[in-house]
Amino acid sequence: MDTSESSTDSTPAEHDGTPGPERANRRGWRRWTMDTRPLRRPAYRRLWSSTIVTAVGSQLTAVAVPKQIYDITGSSAWVGYASLAGLVPLVVFALWGGAIADSMDRRKLLLITNSGIAVTSLLFWIQAATGLDSVLVLMALLALQQAFFGLNSPARNASIARLVPADELPAANALGSTVMQTGLVAGPLLAGALIPVIGLPELYLIDALALCVTVWAVVRLPALPPLTESAVKRAGRREVVAGFRYISVHKVLLLSFLADIIAMVFGMPRALFPQLAAQTYAPYGEGLALGLLFAAIPIGAVVGGLMSGTFSRARRHGLMVIVAVAAWGAAITGFGLSTSLWVAVAFLAVAGVADMVSMVFRGAILLSAATDEMRGRMQGVFTVVVVGGPRLADVLHGTVGSALGARAAVAGGGLLVIAAVLGLAVATPALRRYTI
Repeated sequence: MDTSESSTDSTPAEHDGTPGPERANRRGWRRWTMDTRPLRRPAYRRLWSSTIVTAVGSQLTAVAVPKQIYDITGSSAWVGYASLAGLVPLVVFALWGGAIADSMDRRKLLLITNSGIAVTSLLFWIQAATGLDSVLVLMALLALQQAFFGLNSPARNASIARLVPADELPAANALGSTVMQTGLVAGPLLAGALIPVIGLPELYLIDALALCVTVWAVVRLPALPPLTESAVKRAGRREVVAGFRYISVHKVLLLSFLADIIAMVFGMPRALFPQLAAQTYAPYGEGLALGLLFAAIPIGAVVGGLMSGTFSRARRHGLMVIVAVAAWGAAITGFGLSTSLWVAVAFLAVAGVADMVSMVFRGAILLSAATDEMRGRMQGVFTVVVVGGPRLADVLHGTVGSALGARAAVAGGGLLVIAAVLGLAVATPALRRYTI
């Protein structure tokens, strides 16, 4: 294993042997497409390449678990209970995992947690292949898997700032987010095609094998120990609390979290997709409408990622977050007002592009504004916000949609996003002024 590899060892594009005029033309063309500068960094390239495989593999398990639970029980309620069983350990271990990531070599933590996730996927396969048919076992394995993911995610995200320079952080976040969003589209489609052909158990096995690629990529990363002697040597409740105290002192971090909470809680309408598909867009076919509604935002996010060259070099990261969240709110408002399925899908796709931009720059702010000894804990809180916001939105939109109607709830939520984020920008200038 090569642990001496520098994260910035790469051949600059200006010296790649391409003739001057041709290189200039290529730069002009690339400014409209995905910004791939971070892929010149060998360590980041290995981490990102492993994500390509696991982004799809993880979605196979994400489809297989609820499908198997429903096959056993015939009850959607049990599917919901299983989701809750996975949420609680994810939140707890993401917060704790952030503190651990600040106290030890992040490469070692990634190796442990990725191996744990792979073993869990193997256990999923064993229980399915043996016909155990136990919902409690499935829920226990799901809780274990999400606990490992909660420990893994902060270390993985915090490591990016050690693998690429600060000016390439937006591009690195766009590359990673694009792969994950592609997995959200391709994974479920592949699962639906494979289940009738190879059966449910084999989906778990494919995910386990894909995770071996991730483990191998982590093995080849350079060591990522704490940079300072003052870094914490333990990871307990006090260190987790210190992370929240750090957020309260560094206003731009708190504001970046609030911007995401505003966008997701007020503006994520996925709980109303089934109602809209059954009522507003029923003439197009309920099944078709539901599938398009769920796929539109991830597809838009992928398009945004493929066009990251148009925005990834922006230096005013805070202003980009504000504009992106306001654009998300405007697109969601347009979606709520749409009676045509195709117009609605177009608005959701635009919302997906805006969400990608917001994700890219919020992630860059977390990595650049926090010191290395606090990045793990910041990423732990980030994971909780990203996971928790849409679930709160499900409750809020479901309740308001039942009382006022789905379209009114969606459009009203979009307008609230715009008003709240603009109010946040005016009242607290720290976010809109943040520049690298």
